[in-house]
Amino acid sequence: MIGVLIYPDFQLLDAAGPISVFEIAGRYAESCGRGAAPIKVIAATSGPVRSSSGVEMLARKFGSPSAFTTLIIVGGQGVSLPAKCQTTLNFVRGVAKRGARVASVCSGAYVLAEAGLLSGRPATTHWERTRDFLKRYPDVKLEPDRIFVRDGNIWSSAGITAGIDLALAMVAEDHGDEIVQKTARQLVLYHRRSGGQSQFSQLLELKAPTGRFGPLLTWAREHLEARLTVDDLAERAGMSARHFTRAFIAETGTTPSKAIERLRIEEARARVQSSSEAIERVAETTGFRDPERMRRAFIRAFGQPPQSLRRAARIG
Repeated sequence: MIGVLIYPDFQLLDAAGPISVFEIAGRYAESCGRGAAPIKVIAATSGPVRSSSGVEMLARKFGSPSAFTTLIIVGGQGVSLPAKCQTTLNFVRGVAKRGARVASVCSGAYVLAEAGLLSGRPATTHWERTRDFLKRYPDVKLEPDRIFVRDGNIWSSAGITAGIDLALAMVAEDHGDEIVQKTARQLVLYHRRSGGQSQFSQLLELKAPTGRFGPLLTWAREHLEARLTVDDLAERAGMSARHFTRAFIAETGTTPSKAIERLRIEEARARVQSSSEAIERVAETTGFRDPERMRRAFIRAFGQPPQSLRRAARIG
């Protein structure tokens, strides 16, 4: 059975997204003569549970941890409630102890962390929660740019729609590529999303960066042709590489290397779209050096190569 754990002021899409994935995948699995796990919405107490939007879902009380093969903990404004509820935390621990998959969507990672399931493990959460999460749980190996992270039977995903990506990955594991591809097509989604969540973070909107590392990022933007390694940046910031990396993630919600790559991508995109400059020259002068390396970075960030962006800009 697949359990979707909700609580007052949960984020509706955190629950509805994975539920829809499992529902559609289940129909395709049954049409192929395979079994499909039932889905149950659960909460600490049974009855209607109000989401942050005001829309309610009807939940059943947890029941026995042994009944679940997968548990999805949704995120939302009210996540502090389940994160402090010992009944909820004990239930989550019980499901995980059996080896069942336990996953979080968005800020649901706080529940996993409070249950002790993320200690020493890699995990992710919504980019906007990065700074607070790192302060609260320094023993978690937070990977802020990932759409979702799996470590054994513990899964975590980034903000809201990333729960759909996580659910699709679980469907692929349970039913194989054919069914997950059919499910993604039915939902009008990519089977695997291009790019990490840093493409949505506040850092990418900063044309004139502010904050602790504002001057460093401004300097880096003016020296994109240089190597700009983590060691180089840490030395300029007057910090050790390890301390610099952790402080930078806490401040910006992404890693130094991802930030530099994105600064390069933004500069390269502007030049690709607004000029006829050779792609090779753009790659060289923005620090990518190799056009193929720049192409891969563009696909991660935008889902298409530089040439496609240039053609689209000319058509527009």
